[in-house]
Amino acid sequence: MTVLVTGAGGFIGSTLTARLLADGEKVIGVDALTDYYDVSLKRVNLARLESPQFTFIEDDLATMPLEQLGQVTRIFHLAGQPGVRKSWGTDFAACTHANVTATQRLLEHARAVAGLERFVYASSSSVYGNAERFPTTELDLPSPMSPYGVTKLAGEHLCRVYASAFGLPTVSLRFFSVYGPRQRPDMAFTRFLTAAAVGTPIDLYGTGGQVRDFTFVDDVVSAIVAAGATSTAPGSVFNVAGGSSASVNDALQLIAAITGREVLINRFDTIAGDVNRTGGDTTAIRDQLGWHPTTELEAGLRKHWDWVTEMLAQKEP
Repeated sequence: MTVLVTGAGGFIGSTLTARLLADGEKVIGVDALTDYYDVSLKRVNLARLESPQFTFIEDDLATMPLEQLGQVTRIFHLAGQPGVRKSWGTDFAACTHANVTATQRLLEHARAVAGLERFVYASSSSVYGNAERFPTTELDLPSPMSPYGVTKLAGEHLCRVYASAFGLPTVSLRFFSVYGPRQRPDMAFTRFLTAAAVGTPIDLYGTGGQVRDFTFVDDVVSAIVAAGATSTAPGSVFNVAGGSSASVNDALQLIAAITGREVLINRFDTIAGDVNRTGGDTTAIRDQLGWHPTTELEAGLRKHWDWVTEMLAQKEP
């Protein structure tokens, strides 16, 4: 049997694909390889996935003929346009294209896939905005603070609509601050750890008192696999949170301790769309999927640091 992973060249998508291949699955991967960040990093991820069990298609889900994807048993839809800060102004068009139009087309295609067991959609804690309580449950009202969050919530609503109207077995997973090896270069921990390695300052927006619920990528992948393997009510939504709540300042102190190096900081005002705190209640996913996070923040950051130093060493002449 074959499964589909969209966004297969990206941070979470390539990590998921590697896990599925290790589990003996046959995987079709799709990625548009957009230039939001260095495409060569995605190509490195894809090169590590080389296997007779893996077929890669470079194309755009919003425009490609989806019939070429063939028959699959599960769809893991991780492709999308990331970036809270980059979703304002004219960049919003890229968000709607990748996060809304592509999702709707893939859901429509999924209706025609005979025997589809699960459609797992990668959502985001950004849908909550500045939540009214913590830890936040799936029953709390979403109130996104950025155009990016709006598009991810729109994707969830589309999944629910197709579940309600056609019984499509959709599951939406709200990821909380995912970090670990292969993380995008624009994301916080890769920026912080790289800066510590090379001795350059980082740009920090806000006071650093912002609290995040950090979730290690391998734990996220385990949640995705569990969602794909477990029967739940069509249209279900689950938080995927690591339980490692810490402020950005606390994380920077931990990075300094792990690396043995001072992290230099250029401080700037808060950027529109950034929230003060995130924190997810994982009771529902524990009860229904049997999932819980297993990686503490320090252990995850050490693995992230090892990856960053390995990548930098490979760039040296």
